[in-house]
Amino acid sequence: MGDSDTKHTRELDFLLSRASTDHLIEPAPEKAQLAVILSAALRAPDHGKLRPWRYVVIKGKRRQEFAELVVAAMRRTTPDVPQKKIEKRFQRFSEMPMTIALGMHIQPDGKIPVAEQELAVGAAAMNVLNALHAEGFGAMWVTGEYSDDPQFLAALGFASPHRIAGFLFVGTPEKGPSQTHRPDVEDYMAIWKGEPVSFGADK
Repeated sequence: MGDSDTKHTRELDFLLSRASTDHLIEPAPEKAQLAVILSAALRAPDHGKLRPWRYVVIKGKRRQEFAELVVAAMRRTTPDVPQKKIEKRFQRFSEMPMTIALGMHIQPDGKIPVAEQELAVGAAAMNVLNALHAEGFGAMWVTGEYSDDPQFLAALGFASPHRIAGFLFVGTPEKGPSQTHRPDVEDYMAIWKGEPVSFGADK
C-alpha cells in the first residue's frame, strides 16, 4: 500500500471514529476557527444552489438568556411539561460551551422540492459535525418541539419562512471517545439483482 492509500485509509478511519457526545467543556471554537468549520456546510449537496442553511451561535453570557427562551417556549408548547424536564433543559442550554441553532430558509413555492431543501440542511449539518471532529471538538445534535414556537423563532431571527432543524451542542470532549457499539453495515445495504431486496435491519 502506497503513502497515498495509507493517508486515505487514515482519513476514513478518522471519519468512522466520530461519535456524538454532550459531555462537553470549554473551550469551544474561537471566531476564526468557527468560520472555517461552518464553511464546511458550503460543500454540502445543494440542488439549485439555494444554500438553505442558517446558523445562529450562542455562547458566553448569552447562554443563560437563551436557555430562558428555550424553557419559555417549552411552557407555551407543552403547558403541562414536568418541572424536572424544564430544569434539565435550562441546565443543558445554559452550561454547554456553545450552542449553534440550525436554521433553515425554506422556499416552499420554488422549483426545488421542500424535502430536497431539508436534506441539504441536514447534509450541511453533518459536514459541520465532521469539521468539528476534525478540529478536535465534540458535538451533539438535539431537537425539541419548542423549536416550532413562533415567539422563540422570532427571538432568534428565524421568522417565517425560516424554521429550525435543531441545535448543535459544541465544546471540547470531557473524555476520549467511548467504544460505542456500531451495528453491522451489512444489515443496512443490499446488492440489487433484479428482484426486490430485503434488509437485515428490517427483520
